[in-house]
Amino acid sequence: MMEAPLIDNGTFWLVTILLGIGTFIIRFSFLGLFGGRQLPDWALLHLRYVGVAVFPALFTPQVLWPAATDGMFDPIRFVAAAAAFVVGLRVNVIGAIVAGMGTLYALQFIASLL
Repeated sequence: MMEAPLIDNGTFWLVTILLGIGTFIIRFSFLGLFGGRQLPDWALLHLRYVGVAVFPALFTPQVLWPAATDGMFDPIRFVAAAAAFVVGLRVNVIGAIVAGMGTLYALQFIASLL
């Protein structure tokens, strides 16, 4: 027996096209309207903090409630996140990513040997 689709084709394509238009408008507002202009100093100052605000929001759920462990706390992921945090304070975002990934993979390898 065939199950009914969650959403019909017409609604799917309407939502897809509207989301595409919305995404284009958001990107065009910065690239098309401000692309050839110098932004004010106050805007540049605030834009410097976007990466710092977004990066922790991306990985915090994977540290606290990792899907790989069915939402159970994993000390290896926590230690890797702490290493990324410490390196990120001293170096930069790329250094934090490398330190976090290196620590995670090294600790997972060591744990697999035990």
